Amino acid sequence: MGAGTSRPRVVVMGGSLGGLTAALVLRDAGCDVEVYERSEIPLEGRGAGIVLNPATVRYFTENHVLGVGEISTSTRWVRYMDRDGSTAAEHHFSYRFTSYNALYRGLLVCFDDDRYHLGEEVVEFDQDAGGVTIRFASDHGQRCHLLVCADGIRSTARRLLLPEVTPEYAGYVGWRGTVEEAELSPETFASLNEAITYHVMGRGHTLVYPIPGNKGSLEPGGRLINWLWYRNVEEGPELDDLMTDREGKLREVSLGPGDVLERHVEELRDAATAALPPPLAEVVLKTAEPFVQLVFDVEVPRMAFGHACLIGDAAFTLRPHAAAGTAKAAEDAWKLGEAVREASGDVIAALEAWEPGQLELGRRVLARTRDAGQRSQFEGGWQVGDPLPFGLYEVGDSAMP
Repeated sequence: MGAGTSRPRVVVMGGSLGGLTAALVLRDAGCDVEVYERSEIPLEGRGAGIVLNPATVRYFTENHVLGVGEISTSTRWVRYMDRDGSTAAEHHFSYRFTSYNALYRGLLVCFDDDRYHLGEEVVEFDQDAGGVTIRFASDHGQRCHLLVCADGIRSTARRLLLPEVTPEYAGYVGWRGTVEEAELSPETFASLNEAITYHVMGRGHTLVYPIPGNKGSLEPGGRLINWLWYRNVEEGPELDDLMTDREGKLREVSLGPGDVLERHVEELRDAATAALPPPLAEVVLKTAEPFVQLVFDVEVPRMAFGHACLIGDAAFTLRPHAAAGTAKAAEDAWKLGEAVREASGDVIAALEAWEPGQLELGRRVLARTRDAGQRSQFEGGWQVGDPLPFGLYEVGDSAMP
């Protein structure tokens, strides 16, 4: 699409948080936007918690849709716990936490129902001077001036545009889960309340923090405790065995609740009892269905390709230690909307202006997450009391009172 066109037609490939944010921002910038999500049902985060960053909730705050306090819990302390359950170190720092489901539902309500299409998988696309021709698995086609590829770590678009770029396994996995605060003993609840709590081991670490309850409760005692335990697993037969689900299928990225083989769940519980502080072990033991996500790095040399672009995890997949993956996808979307608006609808000019800053941001935050993972999982360099590496542009910019 050339200069002077005021209403670009945009297709967003992928309807998760980054895709929805891009759709909303581009719609508000004057574009005609449709979202196509390959899942046949509305997305669910399987209880996963998210550390908020101002970029993550910018759409809500700037448009007065939801107050941050309506969808998030808060903590006042960063706490390090010793093996015996006592406090090894702590300092004041305010973070806010939410769930994937709360963010997804909030963004989805803001978008147009008839422009969010489930069960539509993009399988290929071609570009010409006028735009992009898209073909779906259902064999119908679509034309647009701008294709925003927000289709995640297993991005079809990245495979088509940059076939040489593949996810690189980091050497460890994240076990995750949630448990209702009401199920915890009073002693454990008291030891975890008002804090994000870390336990650092020689080659691994675990953390817990509160997120909204299953029905959205933000009150202490009615929330969920979200936990993560990063454990080293060697690539090869050991990893393949862990990532084989209960139906015998080897999964590439994650195993959801109820998918992990029972013997691996039992091994996790035994390890928690043997290695974790009692309060953290209780959280793991009382989680009915823990799940597993592989930790990957993805780094692309380009994000803009004529009339198409990669955003979020499709471009840079970050290790979770900076708590910046969702924020970076949102920031990619916001900067894209600003570039399209400033270019007066000239899509190619907008992408050329947008790409350098987003590549730089992606490279910087990816390097920071790699460093945090290397120190915590393999070098023993993450010390008790160290500041958390949370942040998008810099450490600390995720602070939210």
